[in-house]
Amino acid sequence: MTEGSRVVVSGPRNHFPFDPAEDAVLFIAGGIGITPLLPMIACADERGVDWQLVYLGRSRTGMAYTDALAKYGDRVRIRPDDEYGISDVAALIRDTDPGTEVYTCGPESLLCAVESVCAAPETRRSLKLERFVPKVIDTDGPDREFEVEFAQSGVTAIVPADRSILQVAEDVGVDIISSCSEGTCGTCETPVLDGTPEHRDSVLTTEEQESGTTIMPCVSRCRSARLVLDV
Repeated sequence: MTEGSRVVVSGPRNHFPFDPAEDAVLFIAGGIGITPLLPMIACADERGVDWQLVYLGRSRTGMAYTDALAKYGDRVRIRPDDEYGISDVAALIRDTDPGTEVYTCGPESLLCAVESVCAAPETRRSLKLERFVPKVIDTDGPDREFEVEFAQSGVTAIVPADRSILQVAEDVGVDIISSCSEGTCGTCETPVLDGTPEHRDSVLTTEEQESGTTIMPCVSRCRSARLVLDV
């Protein structure tokens, strides 16, 4: 690229937006997972949303932003393990109204626990979360090859069992912007025109995955024999 070159840019992608559909929100932060929740808390407070924060960590001295959170009073519960013991995540969620939305970020053990509780019939809650590492994906069996058509590029290729869609796209000269290559950042999200994705990302919600309208080609595959992508 040289001076004067034209480039196409877009705004940042946000796969962890704060847009509550309900009147009540429970934020659950684990350690440094408080960071993306801070602007959400400020927004909720400005909107007059009925919100609570439970902030978990190993010890109070290692928990960031506690001074900044003090202004919110009893809406914030800081629960370091060395003072309160390991928190009962199920109880925290069970104590909220059924219509409460849960937003959480933190270590994988916390996220898995919150996911499990929010998916259970007796404690079902709407959940949005952000991961730092890929979640463990259970697959039905060994990977198999499938055909992928990159519709805009006019290229069709075979994705072998041992390679990703993103790798094959790079091989055949199809440009898909990517970053983490592990299904956590959402940079490579690509629209699906036809076929049934086998989602293995840690970004899309269950509802978004079930819709089958987009895919993260860095990790996800295809349940049908052919996949058509809008790229």
